[in-house]
Amino acid sequence: MKFWFTAIVSLALGLSTPASAADLLKVASPQRGSWEGAIPELGQQQGIFRKHGLDLEILYTAGGGETLQAVISGAVDVGLSAGTLGVMGAFAKSAPIRIIGASSTGSRELFWYVLASSPMKTIRDAKEGATIAYSTTGASTHIAVLRFISDYGLKAKPVATGDISATTTQAMSGQVDVGWSVAPFNLDPLSKGEIRLVARASDIERIRGQTIRVQIANLTALEHKKDAVARYLAAYRETVEWMYASPDAVARYVAFSKLPESAVRRMLAEFIPKESLQTDRIAGTAESIQDAIQFKFLTAPLTDRQLAELIRIPPR
Repeated sequence: MKFWFTAIVSLALGLSTPASAADLLKVASPQRGSWEGAIPELGQQQGIFRKHGLDLEILYTAGGGETLQAVISGAVDVGLSAGTLGVMGAFAKSAPIRIIGASSTGSRELFWYVLASSPMKTIRDAKEGATIAYSTTGASTHIAVLRFISDYGLKAKPVATGDISATTTQAMSGQVDVGWSVAPFNLDPLSKGEIRLVARASDIERIRGQTIRVQIANLTALEHKKDAVARYLAAYRETVEWMYASPDAVARYVAFSKLPESAVRRMLAEFIPKESLQTDRIAGTAESIQDAIQFKFLTAPLTDRQLAELIRIPPR
């Protein structure tokens, strides 16, 4: 009898005590192995998300366009690094998505390259009919290519080539004239002189002042998991701080990405300063809206009321 009483008391205590299990969030991240895309993975390895009561199930996509669709469909709760213009366009069409933070501002890490044998020295040298790669429609790479063509008066053709691996294959085999990449990918062949950098997204002045990639949440997930999403952003910010402060972070990232440490060190020195990964504000929204209209992601400007509804960044 005493045994059963003890068991019942223990069960009751177990039911009344807050569960130790963490909340699950499904996250879509483009470009497996990229520094920005690795933030959820490294934060989870380091135990930072668990400290905030979260477990992450991470899905990797081929680009911001695929990430956007995964969030719209509800297949994931949160999407990292979705193209801002694509998000604005989808929201204007009543897609159930909201912006919960910035992903990348200034975009120094995106670059375009040609084979060393190419006569092209800069992207301005792209001749009529030349093909310039981007990942997926609506992604930040897509917007940058459209801006190159518009601002420089190019007669080149934008071509969706998918993720970095697929793009590298197409660029190296001559299927596309200009490949795209994101640091630290392809910095090793760049250092060896096998390819030549011909443009960065940050070459475009208006892009330097814009948040061109954002973090988004499915609206239903945001409404039902508001506290978990806020904790996700807190853990994300803490992970970014750790990645730039801890001597262990580079080694962890190299092990995850399988990229040369020299390329990672160069990335941190020349391509991705910590401030570019700030999450607290969406910079250059007016310019983004103008671009979205010019490139036909929007048919009319978003109003202040619409922007307030779209941008739902949890406070620190």
